[in-house]
Amino acid sequence: MKAQSYVYGAWVEGISEGAEVRNAVTGTTVCHVSSDGINFREVVEYARNVGGKALRKLTIHERANLLKQLGLLLLSKKEEFYKISAWTGATRSDSWVDIEGGIGTMLSYSSMARRELANETFIVEGAAERISANGTFIGRHILTSKKGVSLHINAFNFPIWGMLEKIAPSLIAGVPVIVKPATVSSYLTEAMVKEIIDSGILPEGSIQLICGGIGDMFEHLNEQDSITFTGSADTGKMLKQHPNILTNNIPFNLEADSLNSSVLGKTVSEEDPEFDLFIKEVTREMTVKAGQKCTAIRRALVPADKIDAVAAALKARLSKIAMGDPNAEGVRMGSLVGLSQREDVKRKVSELATQCEVILGGNNASFDVTGANANEGAFYPPTLLLCKDPLNSDAPHNIEAFGPVCTLMPYDDLEQAVEIIAKGKGSLVASLVSYDDNEAAQLILGAAAYHGRMLVLNRDCAKESTGHGSPLAPLVHGGPGRAGGGEELGGVRAIKHYMQRTAIQGSPTTLMAITKEYSAGAKTISTDVHPFKKYFEDLQIGESLTTHRRTVTEADIVNFGCVSGDHFYAHFDEMAAADSLFGKRVAHGYFVISAAAGMFVEPSPGPVLANYGLENLRFVEPVGIGDTIQVKITVKQKIKKDKRPDETKATGVVVWDVEVYNQEGTVVAIYDIMTLVQRRED
Repeated sequence: MKAQSYVYGAWVEGISEGAEVRNAVTGTTVCHVSSDGINFREVVEYARNVGGKALRKLTIHERANLLKQLGLLLLSKKEEFYKISAWTGATRSDSWVDIEGGIGTMLSYSSMARRELANETFIVEGAAERISANGTFIGRHILTSKKGVSLHINAFNFPIWGMLEKIAPSLIAGVPVIVKPATVSSYLTEAMVKEIIDSGILPEGSIQLICGGIGDMFEHLNEQDSITFTGSADTGKMLKQHPNILTNNIPFNLEADSLNSSVLGKTVSEEDPEFDLFIKEVTREMTVKAGQKCTAIRRALVPADKIDAVAAALKARLSKIAMGDPNAEGVRMGSLVGLSQREDVKRKVSELATQCEVILGGNNASFDVTGANANEGAFYPPTLLLCKDPLNSDAPHNIEAFGPVCTLMPYDDLEQAVEIIAKGKGSLVASLVSYDDNEAAQLILGAAAYHGRMLVLNRDCAKESTGHGSPLAPLVHGGPGRAGGGEELGGVRAIKHYMQRTAIQGSPTTLMAITKEYSAGAKTISTDVHPFKKYFEDLQIGESLTTHRRTVTEADIVNFGCVSGDHFYAHFDEMAAADSLFGKRVAHGYFVISAAAGMFVEPSPGPVLANYGLENLRFVEPVGIGDTIQVKITVKQKIKKDKRPDETKATGVVVWDVEVYNQEGTVVAIYDIMTLVQRRED
């Protein structure tokens, strides 16, 4: 059987026999993998001309909705993926991280995009920048879809999560993807891509799959394309130096395996819950996916006076881990992904042993395997080493055994712990297990520069913590130095990674036309109909209403103070107010915006259904007794919402720019309000 690639609208097999891929547990042949015969220039052009054009016609919300639909479908097929995942040596819990974790990440991106971004084909970033003295010349930033392709070269350890966490932000950004999974586990990625293609949910050309090598694909990429790579630091550096990548400055996001650390706090005693949490966390990171995680704990730093206690506790816990066929009863740790990976781990453990002491497991250890043959499967025992002098040893800070291997290291104080951590030259993640917040602040601030993510674990958050090794969609996943210097995930940041940020300059009116957002100074329009009486579709960006005037009285201030309970001296104490920065009694700021609402709201029933929120409030100038205020509201932005099954009305959110003036024309308050407005299509 041959693994297939999906390219230029068809499933194809390589013309050569290709690499043999075996079941990691039984050693039997799963498939052969080859991409020989694929025209990689045509693959790239198909993505640009078919997939890219189709995606860019859709709004961000429409793209995100397709991913939601796809994610729900894939969840319904999950048991098929679990069955295949076991062939990689993954247990059910290992596969849960990969399969449901990957689908969950995609669904998270779908939700974030619909919640945080406008329903447009582009993104407007930040507020307008006033460049000229009179405000007739301003600047803004927009992000538009790159007119290229994103190539994702993924690692073997997460064949599904590694694909979905990259394609989700790319597709939402409007950029088609080419997925190249690691050969040894590509059959699992292939199974999911077949479901994606068969579903017909994504526009044709949105996703292509390469099982095998990428041939001369790098030669056909240009400045509109981007590459993400997950894997070894050495391979990533080699690919990043390709002449065409350098010539065209093609973005290359590198996420490499790193020597991540976990630190047991100096203040933790053996009786504290944190001591047991540390033991559990190190054990988990050594055994989940058989330690084949880019975020796994490779260096465990322990106060010198507790090194023996920690070593004993870890050995006791690790010795109870049942290893074997993931489908066998009671098995908690599966195999490595293949025999070649096992040989690599053995070689790295031998190198580590030149400067460290093997205190559990190792190359010569005997171990039991449940439901499988230890020689035919790619099994390797949990292995614990001890480096007694980590500051003067290089091996444990430079050599990574990508399996169930961790090295214990003693430290004397937190400064020394930071120094030891830094010898890893950049990591994806570090964790501290401590209940002392001062200790946490010292270590985190001291070591943050060497990491992309840091976790503080203690009794307060342990029950809900996702753990040391779990990247999360809203947070950055990446790290400096050895970890690659790139970022994956990170919420909306990840979507923007596949888009071009452009500064645009011009008059407020012109930029309003481009961005579909009102900026101060742009030309406004008004009609005889109050804007609150108009449906969502009928409102225009820049449509404005200027209200009647209202003079603020002492009675207003007294009454508002009684209603709100706010009797701050500046509102009620004539003498204290005279000595304040205001020089007189002033109205409550919240009275001003409450009064403003009473001036611009149309009270009768209509398409405006509810106030959806208030943002960016600033009280610019005080309003005193006898001052007269007036309000100008302008349609700033419109965001069409999807109608959920439980909703009776189709709606959209209208963002209004609100400016409150005094009798001298001076702005006293500015803010945005959001209203939920009914759509006509209801």
